[in-house]
Amino acid sequence: MPPIRGFNDLIDEVFQPVVHLPSHPATLARFGIRALMPATWTAGQFKDDPARALFMGVAAHSFSQLTTPLSSSVGLLLTAAAHAVGWPVAEGGTESITRALLAELAELGGTVVINTRVRSLDGLADLVGSAPDVVMLDTAPAGVLEIVGDRLPSRVRAALSRYTYGPAAFKVDFSIEGDIPWTNPDCRRAGTLHLGGAAEQIVASAAATTSGRMPDRPFVLLGQQYLIDPTRSVGTTNPVYAYAHVPHGYEGDATDAVIAQIERFAPGFHDRILAVSTRNPAGLEAYNPNYVGGDIAAGANTARQIAFRPRVTSNPYSLGVKGVYLCSSATPPGGGVHGMCGLYAANTALSRL
Repeated sequence: MPPIRGFNDLIDEVFQPVVHLPSHPATLARFGIRALMPATWTAGQFKDDPARALFMGVAAHSFSQLTTPLSSSVGLLLTAAAHAVGWPVAEGGTESITRALLAELAELGGTVVINTRVRSLDGLADLVGSAPDVVMLDTAPAGVLEIVGDRLPSRVRAALSRYTYGPAAFKVDFSIEGDIPWTNPDCRRAGTLHLGGAAEQIVASAAATTSGRMPDRPFVLLGQQYLIDPTRSVGTTNPVYAYAHVPHGYEGDATDAVIAQIERFAPGFHDRILAVSTRNPAGLEAYNPNYVGGDIAAGANTARQIAFRPRVTSNPYSLGVKGVYLCSSATPPGGGVHGMCGLYAANTALSRL
């Protein structure tokens, strides 16, 4: 598969804004032609139903319509990454990454202020004692509009006001006794599972959530990373997290739907549940205001916003205000555990100091 063989070159190209001078034009062109296609078309190139469902489940990470142009891009890239380098697991959970980054910052003389909501650039200056030379906003465009406000050029403010948000997540965390009783033994070895059924069922679920309807069987992403990292467990008590794709701002309770979807592939799961903690879209936004309407991807992955986010410009990290930059998943290359949005925003800031 070409994306796997040239994976490192491909990452150099796609982990930056679309508009750039490519260092590996042939690699980018080969991937680009495939990425332009709808995910349904790409899945149709596989010969059997399990392979089609596997690809469609990965493509569904985009929280988008899977029948539209460019909807193959996320599925192709994540699948290539899984084959080329795997999907890593942080020992001790994601918190261990945060702690490592904070330790690095402390060594460089940095400090962190928490539990403080910044609502304006003036408020930020008051917090740090003076107007900072550089402000990096790791926020959704809604946060930029609130914090920077009228200082934004009118064209930028208008573009960010038109930015659209996508379907939401409904998060359910479980504490279970023992392992999940999957009927497919291969599922007992995977850290991440996509519970959606056949490819056609995943497509239908995505069509419902993107149009504002709650599907009877929502697509569920489930993590059982304790299988790879036993430090997360206590004895035979294991942590499992799951989230369902639900409509933007969904106000219902999807807990039973999530459990039913797991039970569909692991009969008897319900009996192993010791405790449940849920967070609906409103709860996600209350936890992090950048999850607008429960959208954890920082924006709808429409064809336009996959190619150009948060607006059509040669430098999406610049906001047109001196010293102020956007570095969140609302900028290229979009959502994901890669940190490249921050890297390119930082490079932009450094080049202008």
